[in-house]
Amino acid sequence: MIPRIGPIPSHELFVALGVLAAAAVFFVEARRRGQRDERLLQVVMGALVGGALFMRLGTWFQHVDLRDNASLVEQWAYGNRSILGGLVGAWLGVHVAKRVAGYRLRTGDLFAPAVALGMAVGRIGCLLTEKPGTPTGGGWGITLDPGAAAATGGVAGVPLHPSFVYEIAFHLAAFVALWLWLRRKDLPPGETFVWYVAAYGIFRFLVEFVRGNEVVWAGLTRPQLFLAVTVPLVVVRIAWRWRSGAYRVVPSPTPVEVAL
Repeated sequence: MIPRIGPIPSHELFVALGVLAAAAVFFVEARRRGQRDERLLQVVMGALVGGALFMRLGTWFQHVDLRDNASLVEQWAYGNRSILGGLVGAWLGVHVAKRVAGYRLRTGDLFAPAVALGMAVGRIGCLLTEKPGTPTGGGWGITLDPGAAAATGGVAGVPLHPSFVYEIAFHLAAFVALWLWLRRKDLPPGETFVWYVAAYGIFRFLVEFVRGNEVVWAGLTRPQLFLAVTVPLVVVRIAWRWRSGAYRVVPSPTPVEVAL
């Protein structure tokens, strides 16, 4: 059984709470930065629609022979949900919505802290409903009872890595860094989201070793194969921008007093 809080499945509840938390942070940050254009609502809707579509359908292509994959209807109803697919879909949805709405300002600095906090809240639902991770000898492991083990595919009585706790801690730390430190830095518009994605991609690649997902090739899981291709591209982009001088802070000119 899926753990529930009242009549609502706990996974869906915390995903919804994560979306609400992300939306609140987004609009607070937009107000702080003076971005009050009504078209931002369309941009947020684009992120939500794109994220939802790719989260549900992002894991459809799992076999080279297309006949071995589920139909799109089956994938939507019963397939695995992918956070990485959701992030890609949200990114695409934002760009499509901005193009349709004619909104030209960068929005990455608004989305970065919002996504970090939303992910931290949403992952609580994963912690309550999914297999925590691989076996660990550490005293911090999570032990499943027989019912939870049967529901999640785990092993009862064996301490498992609390991989979702690791991820919640990462996103909370990222939110604090983005909200209290990076937002005060003179970075080019939109760059904080790029940094956040790069950091999360590296973290997620490493935490996959204790997540317990299916190994499909060369000792790596499907998320790791995806990240092995995409994260280097993001890191190279940051390095290129750095070498081109995009991150150099130009000091403000010192006021000169004029004698009258």
